[in-house]
Amino acid sequence: MKLAVVTAGLSVPSSTRLLADRLAAATVAAAGEPVSVTAVELRDIALDVTKNLLTGFPSPELRAAIDAVTGADALIAVTPVFTAGYSGLFKSFFDVLDADSLVGKPVLLGATGGTERHSLVLDYQLRPLFGYLKADPVATGVYAASSDWGGGEGALQRRIEKAGAELAALAAGRPAATAEPEFVPFDQLLAGAGE
Repeated sequence: MKLAVVTAGLSVPSSTRLLADRLAAATVAAAGEPVSVTAVELRDIALDVTKNLLTGFPSPELRAAIDAVTGADALIAVTPVFTAGYSGLFKSFFDVLDADSLVGKPVLLGATGGTERHSLVLDYQLRPLFGYLKADPVATGVYAASSDWGGGEGALQRRIEKAGAELAALAAGRPAATAEPEFVPFDQLLAGAGE
């Protein structure tokens, strides 16, 4: 399996990159097959992204990043939260992709921020963005606030492992290891309604 990891952290070291690396490790651990991981640090190609938006022509470095993302079997996309939303660099990178290049691609969404109050960015900004791109986000997104990196990493690690397992399962075309509701035929449901 080929896994691309896009991270839009700006600092070095970056909690956004740390989260992306841990999500990738969890996905690799759950895959049950060899996984080739390609990390795309948007900070390193920020000027190339901007020039592409202005000219429509990607640099060789940006072309390599685009090819890594569009050619991957699965994608992990992690952004820092700035002003209650995903970063402009993150959005700009996905703006330069062809609108149909992520159709059906399994995606694990992640975000980092200073406070837990911004965790809804996953559902109110990232899911709509990847829905527009016709990608297939896994059910569990992972948001990591500053407080998650202190003593409370156990809950964060459980979310990371769950999301990684979901991505690995979706990329492999197998159902995620979750409790499935029991199938009850419709006629049995009707028969039980009169009890």
